[in-house]
Amino acid sequence: MDEEYDVIVLGTGLKECILSGLLSVDGLKVLHMDRNDYYGGESTSLNLNQLWKKFRGEDKPPAHLGSSRDYNVDMIPKFMMANGTLVRVLIHTDVTKYLYFKAVDGSYVFNKGKVYKVPSNDVEALKSPLMGLFEKRRARKFFIYVQNYEETDPKTHEGMDLTRVSTRELIEKYGLSDDTVDFIGHAIALHRDDRYLDQPALDTVKRMKLYSESLARFQGGSPYIYPLYGLGELPQAFARLSAVYGGTYMLNKPECKVEFNEEGKVIGVTSEGETAKCKKVVCDPSYLPNKVRKVGRVARAIAIMSHPIPNTGDSHSVQIILPQKQLGRKSDMYVFCCSYTHNVAPKGKFIAFVSAEAETDNPECELRAGIELLGPVDEIFFDIYDRYEPVNEPSLDNCFISTSYDATTHFESTVVDVLNMYTLITGKVVDLSVDLSAASAAEE
Repeated sequence: MDEEYDVIVLGTGLKECILSGLLSVDGLKVLHMDRNDYYGGESTSLNLNQLWKKFRGEDKPPAHLGSSRDYNVDMIPKFMMANGTLVRVLIHTDVTKYLYFKAVDGSYVFNKGKVYKVPSNDVEALKSPLMGLFEKRRARKFFIYVQNYEETDPKTHEGMDLTRVSTRELIEKYGLSDDTVDFIGHAIALHRDDRYLDQPALDTVKRMKLYSESLARFQGGSPYIYPLYGLGELPQAFARLSAVYGGTYMLNKPECKVEFNEEGKVIGVTSEGETAKCKKVVCDPSYLPNKVRKVGRVARAIAIMSHPIPNTGDSHSVQIILPQKQLGRKSDMYVFCCSYTHNVAPKGKFIAFVSAEAETDNPECELRAGIELLGPVDEIFFDIYDRYEPVNEPSLDNCFISTSYDATTHFESTVVDVLNMYTLITGKVVDLSVDLSAASAAEE
């Protein structure tokens, strides 16, 4: 281990693994270490015995739940936009050859106590029971405007500069009701709270276009895809990529201590009495706790069920977004469900998650609105974890620390963090102008 590296990466969470893959492909000499004896860190995937041990303190789950090894329960479950940034990163790095994806069946939104399919274009808007007749016509006009909008073609702008016009002003032009704005902003544009309404509308329009492009890619019931066997496959796929380009991996390395010189710049990492020298360190917040601050907590419930979520058209995989305003909260709640069709549970079993930014100390009460949508559950586990973000100045100490995972059940915010870190580390921007059709071989 007494060698010198360009970068040492600590932790094998998804963000760290994507970065070690990208940096290795760039030709940097990378050493990747983890104190655990498994990949994934906070975003690992557990079998049933491991899940039982984590939440029940023993590793003997009841026999009626089926074989432990048929379970791949993601601790940070998130779907991917079929046309989104993470998929572009996967194709850019050729990691798709290690993974198989399957479309997610349904995308739903919670409104006035009921669950509705999210209408995502002008045709679906006209059919949706979410809106009355006149509202449908207004929504259809708005969807057509968004579909036709091209940033580089002023003829499609209808006289509005979306870098200056707020989302609220754009929506007022079309006269949409609060409930319509709610599902467009939260279930299509995937904003986590209502701050977006007073920000430039361009971001929301781009997010809506991403949703409809992703939906069109698979002709499925949702814009989302998910890997077979769950997200645990992703960190390992990037680890393989890093290894192909000369990266070195070491799991089960206790007490990875980051070493600094008198100026406070990182010079290496020590584990088991040996020090590996390096110019830069990339890590999750748990490796440098004195350089991060707590910014919130995520409450989550994990349920094992023997049926799909009611009112979702028997979807075997689905996302339901519960907008903040519908629940009287400060941010949205998310329901995620996957099943044996994605090989994450034995035949006939479904795994559902309910997650939200914690606003109280009682996840069972706080998540009730989402849990009530699930119907009867075989087992349910509750958990709260802290979220951290870095407070250091990377240009001074050469430490690049990722932000903890948020409560959302989709990946777009996660990848933005990774790409920003890549630019900080290398001074370059990842070129993601890839041909998305290249991914078709990796999709089922």
